[in-house]
Amino acid sequence: MLKIFSNFAIKTNPVKLILYFLDRNVMAINDIHEFIDSLEKAGELKRVKTEVDTNLEIAEILRRVSYTNGPAILFENIKDYDMPVLGNAFGSIKRLEIGLETTDFSEIGRRITDMTKMEIPSGIFNKIKKLPELSKMSESFPKLEKSGPVTEIINESPTFDKIPIIKSWPKDAGKFITFGLVATKHPETGVRNLGVYRIQIVDSTHALMHWQKHKRGAAHHDISKEKNNKTDAAIIIGGEPATVFSAVAPVPEGLDKYLFAGIARKKGISTVKCKTVDLEVPANAEIVLEGYVDAADVRDEGPFGDHTGYYTPKEPFPTFTLTGMMQRKNPVYLTTVVGKPILEDAYIGKAIERSFLPLIQMLQPEVIDFSMPPAGWFQGLAIVSIKKRYPGQAKKVMMGLWGMGQLALTKIIIVVDHDVNVHDMNEVIWAVTTRIDAARDTTIINNTPTDTLDPASPKVNLGSKLGIDATQKTLEEGFEREIQEQVKVDDDTKTTVDSKWPSYGL
Repeated sequence: MLKIFSNFAIKTNPVKLILYFLDRNVMAINDIHEFIDSLEKAGELKRVKTEVDTNLEIAEILRRVSYTNGPAILFENIKDYDMPVLGNAFGSIKRLEIGLETTDFSEIGRRITDMTKMEIPSGIFNKIKKLPELSKMSESFPKLEKSGPVTEIINESPTFDKIPIIKSWPKDAGKFITFGLVATKHPETGVRNLGVYRIQIVDSTHALMHWQKHKRGAAHHDISKEKNNKTDAAIIIGGEPATVFSAVAPVPEGLDKYLFAGIARKKGISTVKCKTVDLEVPANAEIVLEGYVDAADVRDEGPFGDHTGYYTPKEPFPTFTLTGMMQRKNPVYLTTVVGKPILEDAYIGKAIERSFLPLIQMLQPEVIDFSMPPAGWFQGLAIVSIKKRYPGQAKKVMMGLWGMGQLALTKIIIVVDHDVNVHDMNEVIWAVTTRIDAARDTTIINNTPTDTLDPASPKVNLGSKLGIDATQKTLEEGFEREIQEQVKVDDDTKTTVDSKWPSYGL
């Protein structure tokens, strides 16, 4: 169903030509530099002029700032490098609201669901009638340009050495690119993907690509391996905040990530062609590292201190070979640090959670609300509230969620009734402790996919799931006792106390 997005531009000819020439006056943040300016004006950014080291020092500063809900940091004086480093840029809901230019992240998801419901008109007159709706849709499409800011400098001798890539933890295997947007495309459909995978630097032109088995970049690589061993890839540093957000977001299969970025910002992004590989990349990026991932060149990657709060051990991953490099004249290196929650990735995760609620509700209509607590590093725990109508519905919802994309990796799902606020852990704990019987209401499923980074899984990528039905049980579900009535103040007393409250002096 969602493949209509990648094919829409083809299917809507001739109207497509009209739509693309419609005036696009939608304001949007176009690059990291504009984002920095916006953050600074909002009091959300601090500049550090003291010399700092990429080896552990920058990471420790960013962790301390992030743990204390501090600002974004622009390091302007980097030891041995001429390039400034931006960190903690997305480390608050306010900064994400600035970057994505919205105070309601669920609006992004609603735009997607609205598009899936849109009927493609047939006949020229019907198409003309639909022009206002189609125009809004067309404004989200990416546009290929001949050049852009990222093409200002083409490096004929590409190297990682001039980029201030950081080392985060003392036992990390080395320096890692932690906020690189890895561009690939499906070898058969051509649908483009962006994913954020840690990248361990090996030497001046080689790095290790930690794309986990369940990620779309790895899937593209697996398909490519059937024809040859090499997969074109580009590592993008920086870009529009919406493009960065798109790379992290688990969008539905078949939806082009560049289109999703346009949907998120209400205006399509500009792209340019890479010089050494067959890929398009954001024209407003800071740096683009072009190359290929070679399935025949596999090396041990790690350890790395990851967002679970543990070092992930050495594991074999394929090698990325650097073949080209484009950059702005004065680029900013965007980075992030991970570790025991809650750090910057927690806020990005919350924005994703809100953005994708409408999509979850489209496929699971009984869902009222959804939460993935940051302390559970998002893959560890999901809490969902439903309007329960029939016996066994909570288990039905669990199974549905475990069958939806990256939610398949969620370790624990708790289902509660609609009267429980999923964002209030006190209410969730109350529901769990008053509405479940351990033997009756827990479901354990063994031998299921797990997050590669899960330190508790007995095997890498394979473990068990726990489902907890914390909804009120009915007679149909074997609840033989009388359902106890919740305590509730009577209306008269509430009205009396409300009216006299100021007089109490409390």
